[in-house]
Amino acid sequence: MRISAMSWSQVEERVRRDDRCILPIGSVEQHARLSLATDMILAEKVSVDAAEPLGVPVFPVVPYGLASSFADFPGTVSLSLRTYVGVIEDVLDSLYHGGFRRILIVNGHGGNTPAGTVVSEWLNRNRDASVKMHDWWRAPKTMGKVLEIDKRASHASWMENFPWTRLPGVAQPDHAQERVDFGALARVGAGGKRQQLSQGEGNYHGLFERPDADMLAVWDVAVKETREELENGWH
Repeated sequence: MRISAMSWSQVEERVRRDDRCILPIGSVEQHARLSLATDMILAEKVSVDAAEPLGVPVFPVVPYGLASSFADFPGTVSLSLRTYVGVIEDVLDSLYHGGFRRILIVNGHGGNTPAGTVVSEWLNRNRDASVKMHDWWRAPKTMGKVLEIDKRASHASWMENFPWTRLPGVAQPDHAQERVDFGALARVGAGGKRQQLSQGEGNYHGLFERPDADMLAVWDVAVKETREELENGWH
């Protein structure tokens, strides 16, 4: 259930019975010919779909993340690391103050990995809480399904091209993008990265799109795997 569909008193009643919630986190950054909001769209949707039958509240996605690598692609928004740490801490503090003790963070952006360290430090100060970081797209079963369908897959490729991340009227190239040189990419700033990624418009590796049947098969696994995280493994 989206928290936007609840009043404060409903949340208070809910948390007395069930102290779980989901916090999706994403990014606004280049995704070749897909929406700039791809990471936030997917993190929030997989959270809502996974939580729906359980009635667990899903908070609005934190839209901005750590995306400095794509700073030279217009439309990208990146927080500094120090700002991001503060945002994650403040949100966790607020959820905790509201009574939530089991918090599933569903992450949609690889650059947000430092949030895991923030969570670890936060848990040392809040020992009665349990927080899990779930990178939905590279969780074992979901990534396994992606690789089963097509091993050529990465950022801004077909594996992020869902009906809800596409842009109306924007056609996708019909070729597979060669795998980027990740070592070379890591050695340069945003300008250099844009230059290296120019041929694929930001696609790191693989086809730009696959049939909807493939995408829905991946999504089904992702939703179930996220739901498993919500249901199991709390202290």
